[in-house]
Amino acid sequence: MNKSELRKLQEFLRQSFGAPAIKVGLDPKNEDAAVASFGERVLGSISVDDEDGDRSFSFAMKIPVERPVLQDYLRRLFDNDDLKIVARGRKTDSVELNRGDDFLAVISADDPKGKTFTLQMAILDIDLDDL
Repeated sequence: MNKSELRKLQEFLRQSFGAPAIKVGLDPKNEDAAVASFGERVLGSISVDDEDGDRSFSFAMKIPVERPVLQDYLRRLFDNDDLKIVARGRKTDSVELNRGDDFLAVISADDPKGKTFTLQMAILDIDLDDL
């Protein structure tokens, strides 16, 4: 990832979560990946997918809480009351994360008991064009 992509990914995550303090930098262990942080806290990793000539990114974040407190946890973490958890129809192992009416990511249970979750956000190259 180059500096321009890192800057655009940082701005995209800041806008998506409504959290201007999010920082994105190269992963010191992998030059093809990035790390997103919020203050001193590492939020998650960003990987790149270059298949078929289309460049896209994936932000993955582990969430160490159970389903009943998931929305409150994310709202407190990002200091943003516009974040809300929405059911995914017939799916019981995952939910959607929205900011207002805008879809942001899918949050999937890591285990059948729903003790921890992983947020997965796809970021397409066109999402970064105007940043």
